[in-house]
Amino acid sequence: MLIVLAKAKVGADAIDAARVAIADMVAASTAESGCIAYAFTQDMLDPTVIHIVEKWQDDAALAAHFATPHMAAFGAAIAGLDLQVVEATKYHADDGAPVM
Repeated sequence: MLIVLAKAKVGADAIDAARVAIADMVAASTAESGCIAYAFTQDMLDPTVIHIVEKWQDDAALAAHFATPHMAAFGAAIAGLDLQVVEATKYHADDGAPVM
């Protein structure tokens, strides 16, 4: 399994427009084969920071995700916005276990 952790900065005036593009992206991505989880969250301490958490079955599923039409549409939707991904890292993980 792959876990992708990413962070984006978004201008305060672009948050509402970004939210629309993000909602479309999440809906399409979670419907993909190989997608286990896909979420964007707004930071509680800094609302201009968005955290992205993704879980994928494997590298092939992530590669297929990057080739989807909705990924291209998302890129086009945010191109005109003040939104920039500032970090993105993938991790290989097992299936995990409860913390408590």
